[in-house]
Amino acid sequence: MGGCILMAGCQFDLANAAVLAQEPSAAQQTESGLLIEADSALPYTYPHASYEFVFHARHGVPPLRWKLEKGVLPPGLKLEDNGVLHGQPQRTGDYQFTISATDGGQPAQAVQKSFVLRVRSALTVIWNTPAHVNGRRIEGTVYVSNTTPDNVDLTFVVLAVATNGRATAIGYQHFVLPRGTQNKELPFGDTLPPGTYVVHVDAVGEVAAKKLIYRDRLQSQNLQVIVGP
Repeated sequence: MGGCILMAGCQFDLANAAVLAQEPSAAQQTESGLLIEADSALPYTYPHASYEFVFHARHGVPPLRWKLEKGVLPPGLKLEDNGVLHGQPQRTGDYQFTISATDGGQPAQAVQKSFVLRVRSALTVIWNTPAHVNGRRIEGTVYVSNTTPDNVDLTFVVLAVATNGRATAIGYQHFVLPRGTQNKELPFGDTLPPGTYVVHVDAVGEVAAKKLIYRDRLQSQNLQVIVGP
């Protein structure tokens, strides 16, 4: 049983003690109310990369409704009513925003929480025309973007890997990709022997002066090259 030992400088207020005994602690209030379960710093992402994060809350009555209250989401991302944050961010930055969750209770409970989502600068490669079979050729195009603060020495390699492990180069370029470049189109393609292939696209950007390497990759589904009639 707690108490105050009567010493010089120690005051004991019976009225305040009675009030404090009746009030729940901060931890008890958290446990008894609606609570958003997520760290304030969300998993980071990169421009043009697919992103999805699902918010969850506890101590609420389903269904929950989620809403952006203030701040801005990275352009290209959207928060759905069911708590799914998804899309493809369009540019770099640290984005701060506050969301709310409201439950289905009567009366309803609501809670807000602030978050930061960082969209990092990067070298990114995305499909423009996905790898596909055209006769006895496998071909396609990709978009390469450089949102880093540097001009990068880019090496672009495309390999068609057969089921036996043999790799055939069907695309190669090496050039300087300036910073700020968005969606530079790079084609690839070549004629291949009959067989099943998986296409691997590899973009590597080097900044020698800073000893930095940026890298992104793509991989296709199985593609079947057959002998024509």
